[in-house]
Amino acid sequence: MASIHHSHPHPNYHPPNYKKPGSFDILNPLRRLVDGIQIKNSRLAHLICRVIPCCCPFERDINLFGRTFHIPALCKINPLYNEVVALRFRALSYLADECGEDVTKYIC
Repeated sequence: MASIHHSHPHPNYHPPNYKKPGSFDILNPLRRLVDGIQIKNSRLAHLICRVIPCCCPFERDINLFGRTFHIPALCKINPLYNEVVALRFRALSYLADECGEDVTKYIC
């Protein structure tokens, strides 16, 4: 039976954002700040999993006059969406891998 080997050096590893060379990103310091948050204890991991929703809270269907209107997910227009989702994933991974906790209550 083959074993799975992860090649990343740290349990909180996350890939960097790749931008075109020479492009200016005014939010880069904030992106790096969010990416730099390390999950080192379960209290912080639980807080992050409770605060950051697993799916966009704005997406929904509205029934009006017998017709259904769909409001699409608007979270992807957030310029820090990928960093926030990655932070939540790192928190879930920490709880599951390092603490051995059941994280199904945080998954939609």
